[in-house]
Amino acid sequence: MLKVYLAGEIHTNWRDEIIDSCKKQNLDIQFSSPVTDHASSDDCGVEILGPEDKNFWKDRKGANINSIRTKKSIKDCDVIIVKFGEKYKQWNAAFDAGYAAALNKSIIIIHNEDQQHALKEVDASASAVALDQEQAVRILKYVLSGSLDR
Repeated sequence: MLKVYLAGEIHTNWRDEIIDSCKKQNLDIQFSSPVTDHASSDDCGVEILGPEDKNFWKDRKGANINSIRTKKSIKDCDVIIVKFGEKYKQWNAAFDAGYAAALNKSIIIIHNEDQQHALKEVDASASAVALDQEQAVRILKYVLSGSLDR
C-alpha cells in the first residue's frame, strides 16, 4: 500500500478527483490530507484553547494545532502531492513541499504552466511536476504497477 498525503489548496475538489480516480483503478493507496474545512482549520485554536483578542494570536493557535496533523501526515507518507491553485497564494503548500523535501519524501507538484516561474524552486525539489490531477494519478499508477495503461 502506498501512503499519499494531499497537500495544497482547499478551494476546489481536486483531492476528490484524485481519490475517486485511484479507487476506480483499484490502486492500493491510503490518502490523508489537512483539514479542508476552512472555518474549522482557522478556528480550531480558539475553539479548543479559548478566545483571543488579536487575530495574530488566533491564527497562531490554529496554525500550531494544524501543524501537529501536517507534520505527522507528511512524516508518515510515502508520496506527497502538492497542488497549487490559480486563485490564491498557497504559502502553506510551498511550506509543506519544503518540509517534505527536507524529509527526503517523494513529491509530485501540480500547477498550471502560468505558475512555472513562480514555483521553479519548489518544482526543482519535486520528483515530478504535473499539469493536472490525471497526470498525478498516472504517476501513482506507474509507481504501484509499472503500467503505462490509462
